[in-house]
Amino acid sequence: MNNDGASHGLIQWHGTTIIGVRKGGRTVIAGDGQVSMGNTVMKPNARKVRRIGEGGKVIAGFAGATADAFTLFERLERKLEQYRGQLMRAAVELAKDWRTDKYLRNLEALMIVADADTLLVLTGNGDVLEPEGAAGGDSQITAIGSGGNYALAAARAIDAYETDAETIARKAMQVAADICVFTNDRVTVETV
Repeated sequence: MNNDGASHGLIQWHGTTIIGVRKGGRTVIAGDGQVSMGNTVMKPNARKVRRIGEGGKVIAGFAGATADAFTLFERLERKLEQYRGQLMRAAVELAKDWRTDKYLRNLEALMIVADADTLLVLTGNGDVLEPEGAAGGDSQITAIGSGGNYALAAARAIDAYETDAETIARKAMQVAADICVFTNDRVTVETV
């Protein structure tokens, strides 16, 4: 995300690269640890991937403005409680709120969320996207943030010969960290 739309002329804080990989009955979300303000690294070891919901059965990672992402984490947790842990239903209801609520519409963040059955991307436009399966395989791969396209391309290339979802995510994050200046190699991984 860039700072062109920063409100009140202030530079926004941004978290950067998150990848979700679902393969072989395992789902992994991995994220780098870098938080940037403009072109300055403000924190190299942020935890942008976490467990949410009752019993930690849902994992989520964010890219974008940090405070906005925490707001979305909280809202998604409330929706998970309201809909008894049904991730797809909670995500769709959050997306509806995101589109119609004036406050939420101004949030600048994206999220990848997953449970044992579902991998989704929640966008700042209020979209709920389920990634397509990888060509010729049973895996799903998605990525967000400034290094997301690098991580996505690397993961798709690795997917053809790697069977472990976590290994794919970690290798893809390393590629992104080598290319994108807003991504570092301090990776946090959560698995369901």
